[in-house]
Amino acid sequence: MKKKRTGSTPLQKLWGGRFTGATDARVEAFTQSLESDKRLASYDIAGSCAHAAMLAKIGILTQAEARRIIRGLRAIGAEIKSGTFDWRVEYEDVHMNIEAALTERVGEVAKKLHTGRSRNDQVALDERLWLRDILTRLSGQIGTLQRALVELADANKEVIIPGFTHLQYAMPVLAAHHLLAYVEMLERDRERFEEQRKRVNVMPLGAGALAGSGFALDRAFVAGELGFTGVTRNSMDSVADRDYFVEFVSAAALVGMHLSRLCEDFILWMSQPFGFIDISDAFCTGSSLMPNKKNPDVLELIRGKCGRLYGNVVALLTVMKGLPMTYNRDMQEDKRPVFDSADTLEGSLAVLAALVPTVRFQAARLAQALQNDFLMATDWVEYLVRKGMPFRAAHELVGQAVALAVERRCGLTELPVAALEGLSRVFDADILKVRSAASSVAAKRSAGSTRPQFVRAELQRWKKQLAARMRATNPV
Repeated sequence: MKKKRTGSTPLQKLWGGRFTGATDARVEAFTQSLESDKRLASYDIAGSCAHAAMLAKIGILTQAEARRIIRGLRAIGAEIKSGTFDWRVEYEDVHMNIEAALTERVGEVAKKLHTGRSRNDQVALDERLWLRDILTRLSGQIGTLQRALVELADANKEVIIPGFTHLQYAMPVLAAHHLLAYVEMLERDRERFEEQRKRVNVMPLGAGALAGSGFALDRAFVAGELGFTGVTRNSMDSVADRDYFVEFVSAAALVGMHLSRLCEDFILWMSQPFGFIDISDAFCTGSSLMPNKKNPDVLELIRGKCGRLYGNVVALLTVMKGLPMTYNRDMQEDKRPVFDSADTLEGSLAVLAALVPTVRFQAARLAQALQNDFLMATDWVEYLVRKGMPFRAAHELVGQAVALAVERRCGLTELPVAALEGLSRVFDADILKVRSAASSVAAKRSAGSTRPQFVRAELQRWKKQLAARMRATNPV
């Protein structure tokens, strides 16, 4: 049950000294950001504790005052964590709610805490602390999905599927090779988050409202207390900057695009015209009208949520594009798109990592699909090149053979040798032996190709790399 505050003094804005009249209730409702920014509470308290310790270090607070403030802040943090804290919209945001509660709890000494800082650099600090954590969490979740994909690929390393370009049958590929393509995409996503974390991990507190402070704040001390690698170097940029949020939502949109493409492949493969895979009933839904339906709704929702991730990029860029130096209230609108992108990605990554292990390749349907021997047309071209024919001439000749097979409504390898010889005397009966999907993938030689030996080596490399990363993240 939430605790009600018992202070007997009337509510007063913490910035209210300049004002003689009460704030209009509509303005209070319109300007408050509490519902979005109260998730920053634990970071706000951590920053305030470090700031209090620093103020004691430079003599603004006594050690006893700092201890009293820090105890009060930690007690408020415990209430927030337990859900018993009484949030008040009248105090506008997370910062003023905590400061007002601290004043009620520890008295006048709490009013010294804001010395040398502004809500401008305070919120920049909170955002960076929060983003540092979310980048770490999302990097871990990407790793979990990568492991699920590698395990699925390893369990199906002998499975061959039709590869597509333009959504048309192109060439046979190993299913594992296809899945590992997404592991590569996700690795770039993870690297972007890791690289961004380094840029985020610089502390803005001490910039004040825009010009810094008249007090000799020990910013390096606060940075060390909070685990930052350094401090920002320009006070105006410190409070004007939201590049770290723009960079995050942009990187999140890229992750969303990769997840959407993976989901689209699974959706196509699961559809009746393909029938390449099945997915557990636990990750599908039915129809309210048609009892025969098994719909891949989870995959479709992840694909759909990508649109929100894109929208958040545009929303945040638009908020920031016309702002003069330094802080402007428009920037209160920075949090909703960022928090939504983080929540959307966390949910999508978690459910997709749970879904992937339930994918089952359908051997009979794949065998039927691979009977389409037009998939071997490029192998025929390479066969002719090995016999000394220039590539362009070989390409033209095999194209003529494909056209002849289409005209006769037969497969490429069903054409009579005489018909092929009628196109060119270069053809002989051996060409008809180039007909299996297994021989096609085995014939690949270039590094990074779908050749089984290469794919098996990649699987081993990824398993070792992901296992090592897990050990480094979760040491025993």
